[in-house]
Amino acid sequence: MKPTSHTLVLVTLVAAAGGFLFGYDTAVVNGAIQYLRAHFGLNATQEGTAGASAILGCIPGAMVAGFLSDRFGRRKVLFLCAVLYALSGLLSAVPRTFGEFLAARFLSGLAIGASSMICPIYIAELAPAEKRGRLGTLFQLGIVAGIFLTLFVNAWIQGHGDEAWNTARGWRWMLGAEVAPAALLLALLAFVPESPRWLLQAGREPEARHILEGLAGPAQAEAEIAAVREVLGREEGRLSELFHARFRRPLILAVGLMAFSQFCGINAIMYYSTKIFLTAGVGVRNAFMASVVIGLVNVLFTLVATAWVDRAGRRPLLLLGLAVQTLALGAVAAMFHRGAGGLPLLLAVLGFIGAFAMSVGPLGWVVCAEIFPTRIRGRAMSVATFTIWTSCYVVAQTFPMLNDHPAIGPAKTFGVYALFSLAGFLFVRALLPETKGRTLEEIEAGWRSGK
Repeated sequence: MKPTSHTLVLVTLVAAAGGFLFGYDTAVVNGAIQYLRAHFGLNATQEGTAGASAILGCIPGAMVAGFLSDRFGRRKVLFLCAVLYALSGLLSAVPRTFGEFLAARFLSGLAIGASSMICPIYIAELAPAEKRGRLGTLFQLGIVAGIFLTLFVNAWIQGHGDEAWNTARGWRWMLGAEVAPAALLLALLAFVPESPRWLLQAGREPEARHILEGLAGPAQAEAEIAAVREVLGREEGRLSELFHARFRRPLILAVGLMAFSQFCGINAIMYYSTKIFLTAGVGVRNAFMASVVIGLVNVLFTLVATAWVDRAGRRPLLLLGLAVQTLALGAVAAMFHRGAGGLPLLLAVLGFIGAFAMSVGPLGWVVCAEIFPTRIRGRAMSVATFTIWTSCYVVAQTFPMLNDHPAIGPAKTFGVYALFSLAGFLFVRALLPETKGRTLEEIEAGWRSGK
């Protein structure tokens, strides 16, 4: 079957479905954790391990997927991710022991790590240059939509029984429901092609030509093949090439963007925001409604990024978002220092979340997927994804200690996050060129020429 312009719609749905599974899997355990604790008789340490169990698989998942995607193709690795998501959902629903539950969640971590690396690359390599940013942000939109909808899935399942039923069976349905979107991803993958750029670097030009002609027409296909062939002729295809002087800048950019996306404290403030909502006195009276408001802001401002990334460009959106993050976090720190709260604190928190959702949240994935050489794009993206997951782990581990330390507390903690956002602003301003409207090959040629 020859690809058509409709194929790009399916490719976009694949990236969004991969993001949705990422978001669902990340959030679902939050609704199930209280019942897991009661069912398995967990202590505080075990409860923390259960909540973070998937993260343990994210780093190896991301690192291994880079090699596999460069060796066997993007689509095959996505198939593997979908199978792992489905298997994890099934096994997470039927564990007999806590150890079996942790093993099942480790599988989901492998899938999250791999899909967070491969989905942005897959859409970047198939999307036209003028739409690549917009389509690339749909991966992050899938993540935040998955987190948001999981709130309602968990609440709906909880409503089907009392506390005893949820402790015995409800949490199993919450975790097992992941099989449905995983099956959808598998079905979508049956109708989408392999990345033509990967096929070209693998020496399978007729297949790549067939896909590109269906997507863009013969003339455009020929131009893209010639451009890819030219840059491939200059590449060595070894990971060590990434550390050559001409590609040092994109490597620094990718690592820096991913690190700043976590060291701004997004996960910490998402954790702390429920308490802020509950004490703000603006009508939000429970943790569920607090999470709904946060989820709505996340989704709506990710849509802002989707609408503007190919109009305004990556660089202006990142600079605007990081500037607003700095101001919002600075305001949060100042209000904690003065002991202030209420509506101003609530608005500062929402301002930070909105700024993150329209800039670093989605655009980190977009930029990292488009700045690396074709032959090693998968392995290079693994380095970026390794950075984001290790940074996430560091923030998760240090936030409670900093926040509860009598000499530091929340004021200085969020002050540090504000400084990281300011550093991210200066970093982007100094190093990131605009990539809007440029093909992947033009971006790569720009690194070689020093532009």
